[in-house]
Amino acid sequence: MSLDNVTHMHSNYFVTGATGFLGTHLIERLLARAGQIYILVRDPEANACIDLLNRYSAQQSRIHLFKGDVTLPNLGLDNAQLSNLKSQNIEFFHLAAIYDIEAAEALQYAVNVEGTRNALESAVAMGAKRFHHASSIAVAGLYKGEFGEDMLDEAGKLENAYLQTKHESEKIVRGETRIPCRIYRPGMIAGHSETGEINKIDGPYYLFHAIRKFRDSVPEWMPLIGVEGGRLNIVPVDYVADTMDHIAHKDGFDGKCFHLTDPEPKRLGEVINLFAETARAPKMSMRIDTDNINPMIKMVAQSIGKTPAFKNLMASLLHDLNIPEETMGFIDYATEFNRANTDQALAGSNIRLKRLEEYARILWSYWELNLDEERLGNENLNQQVKDKVILITGASSGIGKATAMQLAESGAKILLVARDLEALETVAAEIRDLGGQVFVHSTDLTSDEDVARLAEIVIKEYGGVDILINNAGRSIRRGIEQSYDRLHDFQRTMEINYFGALRLILAFLPGMAERGCGQVINISSIAVLSGSPRFSAYTASKAALDSFTRAASSEYADKGVKFTTINMPLVKTPMIAPTKLYNYVPTLTPEQAADLLIKAIIQKPTRIATRIGIFAQAMYDLAPNFSRLLMNSAYTMFPDSSAADGSEKDSAVDRKPTTEQKFLVNMLKGINW
Repeated sequence: MSLDNVTHMHSNYFVTGATGFLGTHLIERLLARAGQIYILVRDPEANACIDLLNRYSAQQSRIHLFKGDVTLPNLGLDNAQLSNLKSQNIEFFHLAAIYDIEAAEALQYAVNVEGTRNALESAVAMGAKRFHHASSIAVAGLYKGEFGEDMLDEAGKLENAYLQTKHESEKIVRGETRIPCRIYRPGMIAGHSETGEINKIDGPYYLFHAIRKFRDSVPEWMPLIGVEGGRLNIVPVDYVADTMDHIAHKDGFDGKCFHLTDPEPKRLGEVINLFAETARAPKMSMRIDTDNINPMIKMVAQSIGKTPAFKNLMASLLHDLNIPEETMGFIDYATEFNRANTDQALAGSNIRLKRLEEYARILWSYWELNLDEERLGNENLNQQVKDKVILITGASSGIGKATAMQLAESGAKILLVARDLEALETVAAEIRDLGGQVFVHSTDLTSDEDVARLAEIVIKEYGGVDILINNAGRSIRRGIEQSYDRLHDFQRTMEINYFGALRLILAFLPGMAERGCGQVINISSIAVLSGSPRFSAYTASKAALDSFTRAASSEYADKGVKFTTINMPLVKTPMIAPTKLYNYVPTLTPEQAADLLIKAIIQKPTRIATRIGIFAQAMYDLAPNFSRLLMNSAYTMFPDSSAADGSEKDSAVDRKPTTEQKFLVNMLKGINW
């Protein structure tokens, strides 16, 4: 580009990595000053570049794009461009780098090391008056003790490519004598302390997925045991950008390095508990400090940790929690960072580092609403199921219909299965009105022949099933005392709730395993967890399905097939209509129940259960006698309905609940009574 018409009375800025997270915020500070801003971009048409220009559209005339690449000599700029920049009184900011700890080693060396070398050469060639290098506390490696701003060669173990390349790139800058340089070492950069904005998942954000998983599966009050861990030096991006901008424009600091860090960093356990409290997840009530563990125990633990079986187990666990294996070296991070130069440079300024407690909720909320890959939104749902084949049983009404309707606009191929063809066609018509792809298959799931025919058609016409939702079921509310001569009650519930689901699983599981992907979602019941009286036939059939699912999920864990059990609380569907009491107790609507199925599709957890359900299971495990007494009280408080005992008389369970009954059903919402 031509610079002939640009006048410069002040410093101007050349910035690499301007479209990155830190770069975007630093540009805002530089635009607040006088002068022009020149940024290096690989592709001016890239979304990141367009977003940056749109973000600062009011001052877009001051932002000038140079097409190039840090991996090229002189950044890919020609001699004419470098010559024109010589008269521009340039302050050169080098922010471009690979910050992904999982990135390929060759790429990290090309960008972080050779890219820094090329940036320095181009800064010299364009006559820049100063080179500002965005380094990282990673250069210290796994150093134990206080690491000074003047230290580099003393670094601890550099056990991965990210630590190595950031270390080597800073060494290149420190060895430069042709141009004044300043080096900035930020801690783990988190989102903006006022807005929570962040565009990448690393550092403390690696913990968020695990925290959400625990929140969704474990009651908030349940105490957990964890590790104390080392100190995580977390700083918000606005503090880093403010500090870099301030120090870069102060005289007398050339040749110095600055730790943009928290002088009082929190330990890993404290950070986890802080975000867990923010997310309303269970916290670690007891945290083990590994520094205080007996050396002999440590040695045994390290030996176990090196075994292939343990490594495979840990790799699987970390994968489920979305935590890179490379981060394990930082659990006991022991480096502290002296920031004498930074404190001196910031003296008298209004720049203040907020404590993590002040903005943790803001960070969590932004991540949960914008970056959580398993957040419950149409965008994530559509990404998960577009062009996938989803088979839903019991789809003519209730939960099955509500789920199908929520999937109508997702781009999935929806197969509706039930016995009532007319009802299925009605649901299908509603889905087609919304633009969905839907197909109906009338099938009796208790018939081996019917299910075999269905499987043959589905595999032939659609290539198999990607997501199987076993929703069809039967419920019987009758005490065992009234069931002595009703073995068929148990047989009928087992036939549809267990064997019906099993027929479909065994039919479509081979195709899922062969493709290396697929999901089976089984609708179970909260009654399995609570042991609800009067539901022995229903609970036994669902418990059988739960047990099968648990075994299958273990066998197929390495085959790409996911199994999810939903211990569904009470839902207001035609299945519970015979029990009039349920007209007066808290229940989910079919649409709310369908939300749990959408959650299962997006997040693919092993189990979804309410906190009351989990509490009921834990109570039985910890205090079985108390649990039995509580359920027995409910058994006597809620007698059989007239429909269950075959009489015509008005039953207490068919009338409005008493005050005592209301208290119990509201205390233990969602449990079958």
